Amino acid sequence: MDPRTRAAARGDREAMAQIVTEHYPAVYRFCARRIGPELAQDAAQETFISAQGAMKRFDGRSALGTWLLGIAHNHCRNLARKKRIEMTFADTWMSDQAEDGAERTLIDREALRIALLKLSAEHREIVLMHEVEGLTYEEAASVLGVPVGTVKSRLHHAFLNLRKSLSGCEEVPA
Repeated sequence: MDPRTRAAARGDREAMAQIVTEHYPAVYRFCARRIGPELAQDAAQETFISAQGAMKRFDGRSALGTWLLGIAHNHCRNLARKKRIEMTFADTWMSDQAEDGAERTLIDREALRIALLKLSAEHREIVLMHEVEGLTYEEAASVLGVPVGTVKSRLHHAFLNLRKSLSGCEEVPA
C-alpha cells in the first residue's frame, strides 16, 4: 500500500482529497455508464464517502482504483434499485456522432449498441468492464465479487452472443 493510501487510512484529509482528485473521473465514468450521468454524480460522491469510512479496512490486495470501483458498483446497484431503473451498461459510452461524419461508422455503432442490448445484464456488464474500462479479469472479479473463472466464462459467452448477433444469426443461450 502506498504512503498516501496509508495516510488516508489514518484519517489524513489531504491524502484523501488527493485520492478523490485522482480517482473521481474514473469512478464517475464507471457510474455514468451504469446508471446514467444524472445519477452518476451522487453515486460517485457516495463512493468516496464510503471509501473514506472504510479506508482502514483496505488491505491493498487489489489496486486502490479497483477497490473504489467495487464500492461504486455497489452504490450503482443500490441506487438503481432505489430509483427503480435498470442499469444500462451500454448507452452512455457510445457517442452518437461518428468521426468525420462517416455513415458506416454510425451504422456499425448502432449495430454494436443493439447487439450489446441483446446481452444479459451480466454479460453487458463484463464486456463494459473488460473492453471499455480496461479492467483485467482479476480486477473485474474483484469489483464484482466473483471468481476469476466466472469473469472469463461470462466474457466468453458474451463474445459468442455478440458474434452471433452481429453476424445476423440467432443469439446463443447463455
